[in-house]
Amino acid sequence: MKAIDYEQVISVGCGIDVHKDVIVATVRSNSKDYQTRQFTAYTSSLTELRDWCKEEGVTHVAMESTGVYWKPVFNILEEDFAIILV
Repeated sequence: MKAIDYEQVISVGCGIDVHKDVIVATVRSNSKDYQTRQFTAYTSSLTELRDWCKEEGVTHVAMESTGVYWKPVFNILEEDFAIILV
């Protein structure tokens, strides 16, 4: 099977999966280099998530969630990153 390659449009992005008590975030800068970390839903931990993303040079965040759990995460990140809620 032939591999399908896509042009990388965003240099450094973060994908976030939001749950009630746990937020899982993966920062990816190319097709091979990525880091995944877990955070709690408390403001202090969400601030750590924001700071980590800034340190890694993230410009865009894609965030997934059902329900309303995404709202506090969005509120902490919205001033520093372009956010796509999916």
